[in-house]
Amino acid sequence: MDRLEAMSVFAAIVDGGSLSAAGRQLNVPLATVSRKLADLEAHLQTRLLTRSTRKLVLTDAGRDYLAACRQILEQVDEAERAASGAYAQVRGQLVIAAPIVFGRLHLVPVVAAFLEAHPEVDIQLRLGDRNVDLIEEHVDVALRIGTLPDSNLVATQVGEVRRVVCASPAYLQRFGVPQSLDDLATHRCISFDGLDAAKAWVFAGDGGDRRPVAVRARLTVSTADAAIAAAELGLGLTRVLSYQVASALADGRLQAVLADEAPPAMPASLIYPGQGRLPMKTRAFIDDAVGQLRARLQVPGSSLLPAAPVQRRRRRLHR
Repeated sequence: MDRLEAMSVFAAIVDGGSLSAAGRQLNVPLATVSRKLADLEAHLQTRLLTRSTRKLVLTDAGRDYLAACRQILEQVDEAERAASGAYAQVRGQLVIAAPIVFGRLHLVPVVAAFLEAHPEVDIQLRLGDRNVDLIEEHVDVALRIGTLPDSNLVATQVGEVRRVVCASPAYLQRFGVPQSLDDLATHRCISFDGLDAAKAWVFAGDGGDRRPVAVRARLTVSTADAAIAAAELGLGLTRVLSYQVASALADGRLQAVLADEAPPAMPASLIYPGQGRLPMKTRAFIDDAVGQLRARLQVPGSSLLPAAPVQRRRRRLHR
């Protein structure tokens, strides 16, 4: 029995939640996955997983063995990266994750310049508006917006983002400019369900408390791009992140309102694993991206505030 292969199969079963999911991840037949798990349990003379009709559950022995497997597999991966020159040369595949609009507006140009400068690197850019788990999803670097709790991951701030309420000049001329949060109740609104609930927008109240404000959502969309496009057509007020609407504000297609009611800015940070040495491809990208992103976010009218240089710090991210 190949012990490392068996460990990999066992870890894939746990990560996928089923034998069939592990088979899909590893691109091997279900029967092979089942046999390798059975062989491993027979070799160890203990049961690692208990099977029910709905899910697999780790036994106590399985939980301890999984932790050891992950440590061993990571050490093997690191040894292979070192032997292949990953720590000596800028080459290999780099996986980067970011929010959709931020990635399109700011990371794609940074990635393009990096690929031009480093022909032996390939990049997989995963754009999505959910927080990925860097370790479990094998992501090298991610752009995260918001306050980061403590962890073993490292965060380097590249800017700050605000929530902005805005509408087209034509809409404001027709329906008036809201002067207070209470005025929102009388306005047509476009809600973005990736940021706020359809029936209320949350602002910062007195003393830093959360203050939900009821809104009438004439339209609810699932992407910021759609909310901004609808606002430009005069359908109502919308509330999105500052970098998402920067160009529309800069050229006058949209106008910001209720600026005095805006909650505190949120940090925008590059995050990456902080344990062990970073491969050269990751280190090179971070070194290039931090400076470029800070420079890009200082463009007048960007509405994404540049961050002062900060020390790299360890933060725990929500899984």
